[in-house]
Amino acid sequence: MAIRHQVIEQSPEAVWAVLENPALYSEWVVGTTDSRALDDRWPQVDAALEYSVPIGPLSYEGRTTVRRYEPHRWLELEAQSGRLGTARIAIEVRPWGGHTLVIVDEHPLRGLGGKLHTAPLDLLIQLRHRTMLPRLARTVERTTHQTPSADAHASPEARPPGTRS
Repeated sequence: MAIRHQVIEQSPEAVWAVLENPALYSEWVVGTTDSRALDDRWPQVDAALEYSVPIGPLSYEGRTTVRRYEPHRWLELEAQSGRLGTARIAIEVRPWGGHTLVIVDEHPLRGLGGKLHTAPLDLLIQLRHRTMLPRLARTVERTTHQTPSADAHASPEARPPGTRS
């Protein structure tokens, strides 16, 4: 079992805004590109998203399904990897002072990966998480700073005196 954690210096709500956005999945999950929801239910249980996994000149389509969703607490996913089987990816989000502690627990679940689960495989997953969690933090940071303030969308009459759009 590969468990890794990271403090993200943003609010839990900012972290959840990224986790709940299927279009951002490929920005923080290592090895994926072009993520897209299969319907408008993401991240509800049994909702799924697809993404591309480029391997050299080739590419294959991956799919991840939500297995557990407790808003602002847990997001557990089952990622399908073709012949290798599936992996369970549990993401726990905890308030941590004014920041957020994200804990990721991933392990092979079904198929060949589950049968051949060994310590070296856990090491590879740990290395992947060392890249993935900082990418998640950067995505949260970027999307938080891109969000326009409420004043920018307010009508001129609703803005405080002396402010402009």
